[in-house]
Amino acid sequence: MCVQYTLLYFSIMDDCEQLLAARSEERRPNRHCGWSAHTQSLESKMVEDFRRRLKYFFMNPCEKYKARGRKPWKLMLQILKIAIITVQLVSFGLSNEMMVTFKDDNLMTFRHLFLKGYKDHRLGSYDLYTKADVYAHIYYVIDRYLNLQNLTVGNLAYEMAEGQYTPLSVCQEFYRNTSIDPGNDTFDIDPHIDKDCISIYPVRLFDNSSMPEHANFSLDFKRLLSVSIYLTLKTINLQTVRHHELPDCYDFHIMIMFDNRAHSGKIKVDVENDVRIYECRDWNVEGTSDKNDYLLLSFDSVVIIACFTSLILCTRSVINGIQLQFEFNIFFHAYYNKIVSWSDRMEFVNGWYILIIVSDTLTIAGSALKIGIQTKYLTNYDVCSILLGTATMLVWIGVIRYLGFFRKYNILILTLRAAFPNVIRFCCCAAMIYLGYCFCGWIVLGPYHDKFRTLDKVTECLFSLINGDDMYATFLKLRDKSYMVWLFSRVYLYTFISLFIYMVLSLFIALITDTYETIKHHQQDKEPVSQLQAFIAECRDQPESGRYQTDEEPALCCLSPRCCFG
Repeated sequence: MCVQYTLLYFSIMDDCEQLLAARSEERRPNRHCGWSAHTQSLESKMVEDFRRRLKYFFMNPCEKYKARGRKPWKLMLQILKIAIITVQLVSFGLSNEMMVTFKDDNLMTFRHLFLKGYKDHRLGSYDLYTKADVYAHIYYVIDRYLNLQNLTVGNLAYEMAEGQYTPLSVCQEFYRNTSIDPGNDTFDIDPHIDKDCISIYPVRLFDNSSMPEHANFSLDFKRLLSVSIYLTLKTINLQTVRHHELPDCYDFHIMIMFDNRAHSGKIKVDVENDVRIYECRDWNVEGTSDKNDYLLLSFDSVVIIACFTSLILCTRSVINGIQLQFEFNIFFHAYYNKIVSWSDRMEFVNGWYILIIVSDTLTIAGSALKIGIQTKYLTNYDVCSILLGTATMLVWIGVIRYLGFFRKYNILILTLRAAFPNVIRFCCCAAMIYLGYCFCGWIVLGPYHDKFRTLDKVTECLFSLINGDDMYATFLKLRDKSYMVWLFSRVYLYTFISLFIYMVLSLFIALITDTYETIKHHQQDKEPVSQLQAFIAECRDQPESGRYQTDEEPALCCLSPRCCFG
């Protein structure tokens, strides 16, 4: 394809050179006057036809309908997509919300079941400080696991594999050899880590054979790095039945960790779980049928078909725009001996179509995943929600394109497009200053302030300060630290807030305001802002004039003297 375009390009350029030579011949006095007048008339008609073709290309769907009577299929399809994609997202969002809520509720249940004295520690961590507390909590977890069926109010059960229950595992990690004497300031340590595990089966509760195993479980706290308790529980999410959805079965792989890596006298305790969702083996729901499932699958199929059709139409429009761009470039070089600027070339590439293509691709992928989730072949809820959520966001952003058909709304789109390059350059410069403050705050204030403890927290904290959030709390938290750190924190925070709020943000707003005023001035004076717009503006034919009721002919042919004159 590229070779064909190259050969076509050189062929046309040869023809253009012949045309230019013919024009120079025409300018000589007393030669072929009749032929010159006829040639100029045909050239003028070709230029007007091509100018009219360009104007038609940049018309909105309503104007194209008035010009040629073509129904705006893409416009109607986009409106349909907005409706069905939003309905699809709401349906999946409700299902995803039930799944996430069920997982979070079970995680909170596990914390209350297996952590001794747990009281919803939302503002602080769950920590232990004595050996007796550590042993008591480990034994507490084991005993609660063995008596789970008599304790829980939920539908929790032990996992079975190959005809026997999956055991609870208690694993400790520790340094291989250590000799530590803080009193004499001496230590001898082997940094290699060993791991020792014991397994406790829930069925041994009845013969008490498991009690001696974990009763003799001992820990060397000088060498101890962590104690991890692994257990697996099964349950069924029954709340989906009320929403006419088939319940899923869940495997919760739970890990309770006692973290002693810091060896600071404080052992942090946390509960984590990994969830596997799958279709239940044998199920029956009275009074229900597969009708709802078929309707949902059919609706998702309609969404895929609509998005695929939109994808094909928009891709075709983008390709036509790129072809017309090459034709305009050759035309301008042949008739005006000028090179079309890059900004004028990009006018032919409709960014809204690119946005729709991306949205359609994400919607098709997300809908396919949603079908897999509904049929219980897949459980990628997070991936599906990201795809469908992003696609819906892009679809609704695309509505701005249709508001741009109205003059008063179009100024916003023009301002955003014109200001975008300058905004990117400005943000790159501001980002250098911002990153400098981030690294400095992380290194200096991180050990003394929770909001500066990690690099990602620093970026979030500073961004909040730029927007005026939580300023006093950030200052107050460092009040009781060392004098040098306190003094540095004041200089650091005052300079950052003053620089970014009073200077950087003001310049950012001024940059966009200046672009807005420029666009507004051009709209009021109706001045074309590019060679392309100036060339098209010379066409005075209105969409209702009937001058557009002709078949489209390739403009490349009109550039050839052989096609036009012979």
